[in-house]
Amino acid sequence: MTYRVLKLLLSLLAYAFLRPQVTGLRNIPRTGPVILASNHISFVDSLIIPIVAPRHVTFLAKAEYFTGTGIKGRVSRWFFTTLGHIPVQRDDPRAGQRSLEDALEVLNRGGAFGIYPEGTRSRDGKLHKGHTGVAWLALAGHATVVPVAVRGTDKVQPVGKRLPRIHRVQVSFGAPIDPSRQITTGTKPAQARRELTDEVMTRIHAMSGQALAD
Repeated sequence: MTYRVLKLLLSLLAYAFLRPQVTGLRNIPRTGPVILASNHISFVDSLIIPIVAPRHVTFLAKAEYFTGTGIKGRVSRWFFTTLGHIPVQRDDPRAGQRSLEDALEVLNRGGAFGIYPEGTRSRDGKLHKGHTGVAWLALAGHATVVPVAVRGTDKVQPVGKRLPRIHRVQVSFGAPIDPSRQITTGTKPAQARRELTDEVMTRIHAMSGQALAD
């Protein structure tokens, strides 16, 4: 109930100030494990995608959002906990594997998980090569992958700026990818993960229109 109220309030604010233009919502399966794999150009991405998606989408969030002190720390912890985001220790050598294991638990429960295959926010606005964690998750969790492209969020929260700005954003959900159909018989696991990841990134690139990083 608390999540629904928070999402409603965030939705009202988002549609009032950001006027999101959303396409492809029908591409998101309403039930079963699904991965929303998106480009990442702003902190706002992790807010706008769950707001416009018809399902509860879990993202990873840096642990600092859950460990702050004082009023600001308590509000941050309540906010990200209510959204259902999972804390990750970025300075932990095993953080990457643990985050994948946490994500797999979400998928095993039939949930929706949001991931940025690039691994981090793009600082130059270009689309960078995807890491194969998204493919590992899709194959291990038997999850459909829906490529997502966000545009305009970098204008809302530009790199290096603390205060958000009013700017229209766009969120596009592409045709779902069945990972089992992407795997050719006899393909080695590592190659299969690379091919699936590249397919996801190709779809994201086609929707986002971003320049590709070298």
